[in-house]
Parts: sequence; C-alpha cells; structure tokens
Amino acid sequence: MPASIPPIALTIAGSDSGGGAGIQADLKTFQARGVHGLSAITAITSQNTRGVDAVHAVPLAHVRSQLAALFDDFPIAAVKTGMLGSAAITRLVAHEMAARKPAWLVVDPVMIATSGARLLDESAIDALTAGLIPLADILTPNLPEAEALLGRPIRTAAQCHAAGEALLALGAGAVLLKGGHARGSEVVDRYYDARGMLELRHPRLPLEGHGTGCTLAAAIAAELACGHSPRSAVRRAVAYVHRALQRGYRPGGGSAHVLRH
Repeated sequence: MPASIPPIALTIAGSDSGGGAGIQADLKTFQARGVHGLSAITAITSQNTRGVDAVHAVPLAHVRSQLAALFDDFPIAAVKTGMLGSAAITRLVAHEMAARKPAWLVVDPVMIATSGARLLDESAIDALTAGLIPLADILTPNLPEAEALLGRPIRTAAQCHAAGEALLALGAGAVLLKGGHARGSEVVDRYYDARGMLELRHPRLPLEGHGTGCTLAAAIAAELACGHSPRSAVRRAVAYVHRALQRGYRPGGGSAHVLRH
C-alpha cells in the first residue's frame, strides 16, 4: 500500500544559523507534529546562543519566487509567518497571502530577539497592522511585540486583557497573547476570539528559552493543518512547547536553551 501523504504547512520566516529558532525550529516542529514542512526564507541571520550578529534580507524577487514555486505545486493546508524583517517584505507577504488565500494563516509578529536585536524595521509595523494582521486567523504576539503594535505598556492583568481586545480589533480572527515575558511563578497565555477569552496556565520553567515563540506559532499551524479547531490547536501547541522546553538543552556556550522537539 502506498504511504499516506501528511498534511502540508508552510513557514515564511528567517533562517537561524544556530538552529534554535526561525525556519529551523519551524521545520523541526512540523516534523514532530506529523506535518510535511515547506519554507520560504525571508532573511539570513548570523546568530548563535549568545545573540544575533547580522541580518541579511533576501531580495523581494526571490521571496516572491519561493512562494510561487510552493503554492504552484503543493496543497498547502496552513501557513505560518515569522521574521519578515522589512516593510517591503511584509507588504509582499501580505499581498501574496491575500491572493493565495490559504485555509489557515498564523502570524507571529517577530520584532525583537530575546537578545535585544531588532528583527523587524520600525517602518514595517504599519505594513503589519494594515496589511498582514487583518488576514490572520491567529495572531501570536508576546508582550513586547504587543506593546510595539499598540504603542503602550502592558504590565498588569487588566492591561493584558485590554491589549488582547485591542489586538483582536486589528482584524485577526483570534489573538494568542503570550505571557512568557511577564513575571510570576506561572506563565499565563491569553487567547481571544469571538467567543471570549481563554487562559492557558503552566509553571514557569527556570531557564532561558530560545525559539519558543517560533515553535509555538509553527505548532499551531501544524495542528490547524491536521484538522484541529483554532482553540484546540492553541491548547495542543502550548502543551507541546511546554513539554519541549522542559526537555530543553544548551547546545552552545550561551545560556539559551533550545527545545527538544
């Protein structure tokens, strides 16, 4: 009997030369969740477990040609976007997603690396909020990214709730406001959709994670590709990231732990 073909998901993101985040983490996640992974690379980074040294944007024509090659051949069940890097690439990806109309689109608004390196031009925020976010089925910002998108601080639970509602008003079908950057013994992720707010809580692990946001968005896309509802996909993805981080390890000389997929 011929082998069955797994669902297919696409990541549109930057390459992490250290292998812990970006395209590399996304493809590992797709594989671990039973999905065939495709990739369109938007930027090439020089980075390791200590930080990001350089970022080189892929030319627009080549980003466009990657997307054309993939959509023209594969039945793509879900798309995840990560590091886009510039306003021009963000506008291009938004235009392509509007034209291609994938069944599911997960937008991870990658802006600043854990090390502090900026991974998205400030001029690209308008392109993100006006062009790409309204197309998203699920938007997955962490707290610093949400602050950058909304232009205001988010510190308290009440501010988190107000931010979740404001982010949902930008046009995405749902918002997962990640709580990893907050303080406390628990990490509280808050999911907002038309049905209301859902809190997902798990113990905070005493380590510095690398690639958790990329992995979470990729896992959500994979679960959607496999046929799960958005709420189920988010629950399953959050649990997967927590388990993978519990088994995390330090592959380099820095303090960053990567996930064991």
